[in-house]
Amino acid sequence: MKRSPLIVIFTTVFIDLVGFGIVIPVLPFYAEGTVFNATPRTVGFLFASYSIMQLFAAPILGRLSDKYGRRPVLLVSIIGTGIGFLILGFANTLWMLFVGRILDGITGGNISTAQAYIADITTRENRAKGMGLIGAAFGLGFIFGPAIGGILSRWGIHVPFFFAAALCFANAMLLYFTLPETVTRDHPARNFAGRGRGLMQLIRSLKQPRLAFVITIYFFFIVAFSIMTTSFSLYTMFRFGYDAQHTGYLFAYVGVIAVIVQGGLIGKLVKRFGELPLVLAGAFCFAVSLAAVPFVGPTAGGLLGILIGGGVFSLGNSLATPALNSLASKSVGPAEQGTVLGVMQSAASLARAVGPSLAAVLIHSSTAYLGRDGQPHYMSDRSLFVTFWTAALIMFGACLLTLYFMRAHASDYAGTPAEVV
Repeated sequence: MKRSPLIVIFTTVFIDLVGFGIVIPVLPFYAEGTVFNATPRTVGFLFASYSIMQLFAAPILGRLSDKYGRRPVLLVSIIGTGIGFLILGFANTLWMLFVGRILDGITGGNISTAQAYIADITTRENRAKGMGLIGAAFGLGFIFGPAIGGILSRWGIHVPFFFAAALCFANAMLLYFTLPETVTRDHPARNFAGRGRGLMQLIRSLKQPRLAFVITIYFFFIVAFSIMTTSFSLYTMFRFGYDAQHTGYLFAYVGVIAVIVQGGLIGKLVKRFGELPLVLAGAFCFAVSLAAVPFVGPTAGGLLGILIGGGVFSLGNSLATPALNSLASKSVGPAEQGTVLGVMQSAASLARAVGPSLAAVLIHSSTAYLGRDGQPHYMSDRSLFVTFWTAALIMFGACLLTLYFMRAHASDYAGTPAEVV
């Protein structure tokens, strides 16, 4: 029976991202509101530990996938992620939470390998559409993952982690039996002697001016998005009194927007406008929504205000990230797809370490206060505005960088928008 590799890799990434999505709304409540008694700052560092490990692991996994093939790297990394979830579920001390997240970070840098797989089987003209499938899988992960995590948390705050582990092991079986290998013996990547690892690979890529712009803009997007995801659960808990289940539904809504844009619209939009205009539009939408969200409360916009704000920053992120990955992929030949996309994920991992850490510091920019329940709370209106406005300022910086990039390479851009890099 013939099957499309795109469908298989999409399903693989989707299942992987459902497990990732389950963690986002649950982990802050799991770490802060249970026996671990973690502060919001510790929660931020817990998110950051995952990304710090990915910073070093993603380029290495990308290189290994160039050398040994996409299937074995994806298979091992998915199994490692499942083990990390099991550690989280069985954790009884704070350090075990960090061990679980660190292991997940080391083995979870497999998105670059999935992107390299898509680059192997798509043409340059369809590259952005292919990368949009990864974004759509992210979006579906945000639809089902947070919702599943919120619902399962009703039977125990640790239950979502066991479910995520089971998904990972089922995902590994699906990949093993259905995904064909693309890095065959005659593939250019087999004979490519890539140099450098981890952070050094990222630094080397930044010496290529046009690729450096793409990496930097992508870094800004992920920093801002990480600040949002880290503080959004605390924001809804502080402003609206929402629990993990209700916050999970909001993240699911964000995922619906992402699926619509990245799964159905991004290919047509890139053909119509080119990658860079979409990056610029995405950065502007994201910046405006981040600046506006802190004004929303039960008496100022209410649920509708959250839905509008969440929809706009999901739209902005969904327009820009597949376009940026497409530009990065087009900057190198077939032999280096895993390597350069690994570098992009390394930059994203660094951003996911910086974003939550920065959010943790900003949330504590005001001293704790006593709420109506007589318990100390760590988020105030002041820290809320500081946190979201810092993310908005970062995205305005991404807007300026994109404009400069477009002007600096006007001749390339005027000819064929999709081939700027």
